[in-house]
Amino acid sequence: MTDCGCDKAMAELEEYLHNEVSDQDRIDIAEHLENCTHCTQEHLISITLINKVKQACQEKAPEKLREAILSRLENA
Repeated sequence: MTDCGCDKAMAELEEYLHNEVSDQDRIDIAEHLENCTHCTQEHLISITLINKVKQACQEKAPEKLREAILSRLENA
């Protein structure tokens, strides 16, 4: 295995996080992340951002607000 380098790791980070890279690329990027502080920090920031977006998408509006919006949509 060879270190894929920062350019490749950063270019494919999003795909890596979503398991959209080949097995070999996954291994190469993971190996790079083990040895590169800068890329590891970017990786952790990306994971945090993904988790925050997932969390925000699970929140629901208060029931009264939902009812008001649905009512307006029905009357439009």
